[in-house]
Amino acid sequence: MSAALSAAAQHIGATVHGSSIVERAAQGDRGPANTTVLIGADGALLRSHRKIHRFGFGEGEPKLLDAGEEIVTAEVRDTNTTGTAVLGLATCYDLRFPEMFRRLLDAGSEIFLVPAAWPAPRVEHWRLLGRARAVENQCFSVQCNTAGTHSRTEMGGHSRNVDPTGMVLAEGGSKEECLIADLHLDELVAYRRNFSVLADRRIH
Repeated sequence: MSAALSAAAQHIGATVHGSSIVERAAQGDRGPANTTVLIGADGALLRSHRKIHRFGFGEGEPKLLDAGEEIVTAEVRDTNTTGTAVLGLATCYDLRFPEMFRRLLDAGSEIFLVPAAWPAPRVEHWRLLGRARAVENQCFSVQCNTAGTHSRTEMGGHSRNVDPTGMVLAEGGSKEECLIADLHLDELVAYRRNFSVLADRRIH
């Protein structure tokens, strides 16, 4: 799959993010992991993130996959300016753990990328938590969720892009579709400066 994503990135000349690749570790290393990859426009791997929080309450993912341990960010070119944007990588169930997103913020994140396979019965949690992570960290949140069915489970869809104020810039429905939204980092910088709640943090 990573080879296909690499070819796609080169074809469109853009950074591509792909998720939920089962990464088989090198011999003698860790076990398999639920891994996301970030690939540059030249097709080269920029960063990879192993999902830290495994869903299943001791079953499912915890039995099948190793947990990631590293907070992962990546600096990429901002297509709206001559500057760069810092992406913070997370996966699905990670969204429920605000302390992880605080650490991504402290590592410089401006945009959270959150791919997921979030089921329909809990889709309102998906929508609420995505907005919460954006607002509390004054970051953009780009959430991409599976639509249709997965292993006979109805998925929630509702992929969305949220700005640092909690405004939803674009949102999909329960079916497969493509979303487009412009994320203006100059607006993020101005918002953090004019509403500087992050400077008032007392617990680190």
